[in-house]
Amino acid sequence: MYDEQRTVPVQVGDERATLTSILQYQRDTLMMKCAGLTPEQVRRKAIPTTGITLLGLVRHLAEVERGWFRNVVNGEDIRGYWPRDEAGRGTEWEVGGADPDEAFAVWERTCELSRAIVDGAASLDVTGRYVDEARQIDATYSLHYVLTHMIEEYARHNGHADLLREAIDGTTGE
Repeated sequence: MYDEQRTVPVQVGDERATLTSILQYQRDTLMMKCAGLTPEQVRRKAIPTTGITLLGLVRHLAEVERGWFRNVVNGEDIRGYWPRDEAGRGTEWEVGGADPDEAFAVWERTCELSRAIVDGAASLDVTGRYVDEARQIDATYSLHYVLTHMIEEYARHNGHADLLREAIDGTTGE
């Protein structure tokens, strides 16, 4: 699935190279936190006070990648990968019978599409819109903002992943 190596972030370079390499480093970190675990382990609710699982994080981040890069930046209208419940909430966190191979494949494919969108953008100043009529949201975001937000999103969830992995099998590290 993954060789536990992470992309080294660009430390001296232009803004696009720096942001995209840091985002890839964060993606690689999530994969590293999941590497070598069984399907049961990635589905495990390892911390009693939360329902978060490593597999739920992978599925959630696939949805976040889809939403920000495909829908907002690229202007597509791609619905979620996992169904919504009766209240309209995504079910990516519900992983009881979920197939880890499928979830990782969806996430990896979505990350590839995200990278292609970024690579194809004329500049970091290109903008996209997010419209949610039910919540009365109509906002414009630059690609620069989206990349920065995605780094923040992954970094936060990688902190969760770090704690989950340690609770699952004692593995610690960056």
